[in-house]
Order: sequence, then C-alpha cells, then structure tokens
Amino acid sequence: MHPMLNIAIRAARKAGNHIAKSLENVEKIESTLKGTNDFVTNVDKEAETIIIDTIKNSYPEHCIIAEENGTIDGKDKDVQWIIDPLDGTTNFVKGIPHFAVSIAVRIKGKTEVACVYDPMQNELFTAQRGSGAQLNSARIRVKQPKDLQGAIIATGFPFKQKQHSESYFKIMSAMFVEVADFRRAGSAALDLCYVAAGRVDGYFELGLKPWDIAAGELIAREAGAIITDFAGGTEYLKSGNLVASSARGVKSLLKHIRENGNDAILK
Repeated sequence: MHPMLNIAIRAARKAGNHIAKSLENVEKIESTLKGTNDFVTNVDKEAETIIIDTIKNSYPEHCIIAEENGTIDGKDKDVQWIIDPLDGTTNFVKGIPHFAVSIAVRIKGKTEVACVYDPMQNELFTAQRGSGAQLNSARIRVKQPKDLQGAIIATGFPFKQKQHSESYFKIMSAMFVEVADFRRAGSAALDLCYVAAGRVDGYFELGLKPWDIAAGELIAREAGAIITDFAGGTEYLKSGNLVASSARGVKSLLKHIRENGNDAILK
C-alpha cells in the first residue's frame, strides 16, 4: 500500500469515529450556516482538525486544501491533500445516517491516492492510481449498462445555485423518460463510490467543490468509470460539473445534458 494512502486511511477512520461518536450527544452538535443552504457544524471542524493533525504528524511539509480551514501551505508544493471532513453535513445535522470523510492526495497535479470512509456503514472505499479500487479491501468495478434503460442514476440538486434549477430540472426530466429512477442521497463522495461499486449506474451533478469529488473521482475511475465535465472534457475539478458512468452511460447522460442544459452550466 502507498504510504500516503495508509496515512489517509488512518486519518479518515479517526475522523469518522469521532463523527459517529458525536451522534451519541446530539445536544452538543452546533450547526451554523456558512453560505446559502450550506451548513457547517462544530463536528465538521473537529473532524478536520483530527485529519490535519494526523497528516502533519507524518508529512509536516505537505500542502493541505481543506473545506473548513482553506489552504494550509507547506514547503512541498508538489503534494496536496484535499480533504472534506464531513461530506453530507445536512444529512448529519438532520440525523440521516449517510455521510462520509473524503481524503485525496494529488502529486504534481495528479490524484495518486484516495479514500472515502462511511463511518455509519463502516465502509472504506480506497484507490491508488493504476492499482484499481477497493471496498473494505475487496476489488470493485462499475456496471457496464448498454444504455440508460433500467438504469438508476444518482444526482444532487443545485441547492447552492438555485439560478440553475430550471435548466437542471429540464435535464432531469428528459433523463427520467429513459432511466428507471433517480437517487438523491446527499453525499457526492459516496455517490461516486456507489458508481464505483456498481450500486448505481451513473451520477451527475453541478456546482461541486474540489473536496467534494477529488477522492471519489479517483475511486470511480480506478473502478472503470469514465468521468467528464458537462462539456465532455476533463475540467470537472475546476467547473464543479461532473458526469460519471460507463463509457456508454456517460455518452447517454451527456446527450441529455447538452440538449437540455443552458449555456451557463455547459461551460
């Protein structure tokens, strides 16, 4: 195992265990709005501190990009740890047991290792570039649907960018005629891992941040998924707009997005 993946797993498990334990004292969970419809809790911040401390103990000179603390510069600019201590905070706040810790390491602009840990299910998704993806150490692969007939597609509503809602629902409406159903579970990191594990047949969402998707996209790609932005390119970490599925699935999903999306979200 890559030594950085070992540290990422250690950090994710520590943070995940802290998050799960915090649910035993829900009255101590403090929730505030940091943006439009965007919650943060004291538990997010505590989990992020646990992750940062674990990384810094082993790699004090590495850079860290964290959702709550922002960018923490280090001497070694070639290595970036991208962390989301609690992806699915709204679920967590509402007591819905579907959220995860997400950690990725990018070296010289390429994501090399990733882990996503769901503490409620004790499911650890991991990947190393070029070495495949695993769920609790067992190999996982994406499903290869021939088309969208019978497909279950994961997505997320643009709740932070409701100016795109009309275009988004137009895309979704067009897809719904073809697919079997949608799933909107509330964690982009786990949506990508569920594509990797073959639990859903595809996933699309707009307006995501790098920490939402950096780990999950490597896990999905190493499991055989094709991942693009809404234009069919590879700029999804910049645009925040992402499509993931098999090659045929992505082609079909992109067709609906291009035909029904407006110019603002097709960039």
